[in-house]
Amino acid sequence: MTDTATIAAAPLDLASRLIACESVTPATGAVFDCLEAMLEPLGFAVTRFVCGEAPDGPVENLFAIRRPLGDPGRHFAFAGHLDVVPPGKGWASDPFVPEVRGDLLHGRGAVDMKGSIASFVAAAADIPREAGTLSLIITGDEEGPAIYGTRALIDLMLREGTVPDLCLVGEPTSVNRLGDMVKIGRRGSVNMWIRVAGQQGHVAYPHLADNPIPKLVAILSAIEAVVLDEGTDWFQPSNIEVTDLHVGNPAHNVIPAAAEARISIRFNDLHSGESLIQRIRAIAEPLGGTVEAKISGEAFLTPPGELSGLIVDAIRAETGVETELSTTGGTSDARFLSRICPVVEFGLCNATMHKLDEAVAVADLDVLARIYRRVALAALVGTS
Repeated sequence: MTDTATIAAAPLDLASRLIACESVTPATGAVFDCLEAMLEPLGFAVTRFVCGEAPDGPVENLFAIRRPLGDPGRHFAFAGHLDVVPPGKGWASDPFVPEVRGDLLHGRGAVDMKGSIASFVAAAADIPREAGTLSLIITGDEEGPAIYGTRALIDLMLREGTVPDLCLVGEPTSVNRLGDMVKIGRRGSVNMWIRVAGQQGHVAYPHLADNPIPKLVAILSAIEAVVLDEGTDWFQPSNIEVTDLHVGNPAHNVIPAAAEARISIRFNDLHSGESLIQRIRAIAEPLGGTVEAKISGEAFLTPPGELSGLIVDAIRAETGVETELSTTGGTSDARFLSRICPVVEFGLCNATMHKLDEAVAVADLDVLARIYRRVALAALVGTS
């Protein structure tokens, strides 16, 4: 059986083992074998399952839980993802062969977010079983469509009655040094496709055709004039961006039959995805447009309180850093987990995530594991 003290002292080794398992999204197989082999010797009961079909699957997910032998106490969860984005070309070394150069561990996923998962495991190895119920919520599909990932894990937890009291997502939230930023919420995201149908015809006979482009321009102009809000205490203003225009007309003397545009809205908690869809439809439809939409996630906020306070205190104790609470940036699977319990995101420095030669400071892995241990102990038994 693996020595838990050895595991607790070796987040670098744990991260290296995970990086060595190629797991471009959606991830299945070897990388989950690797994590399961780390967790079972620590007393975790591990559930793995694969769901979904192409093009958004199959996706593998893992839920690991360790309960005390007596009273289950409070339940604290770590959450994250083992899938990574494609590495791209031009790395100084093989992206799936972990390599320490100087003070840095290089490899795809070092920061986002196999390094954090390694620190989860190292922290768990140093938390007494009797402290309370501890779990890991790990998906193989966060970087992709996220259809069959964390949402499926939430369904499992709801069915089995294993919803945590508090959850920490290990996304790389730090900016300039470990612990300088924690995310207590994220904006929502919705994409919409606006289509205007016309009637194709010769440009010399416009009365025999119906040009859709002026109508689309009018719709986009009206949308551009919309001010959704001025922001809130915790969120920046919501914004609408035109991200694509398409007519696809190869002929200079033909009025096209259709014109399309795509818009993307990042929105704060003053709105819902559905309310924004209806607002855009109210602009587009009277001007001859149709709207199709896909909501990627709703805005959420975990107001400053117990969980963020525990994390801020643990960061200060281990690093002396004063933490900024923020809702900036993109989105994460915390948007799903926020439906079932308070959730906050905190992890490594994000400067190299998704970049060539992604790397994490080896020392940060050790410090992060200690911070995670403090947070979990404080959440479970009120002491760090």
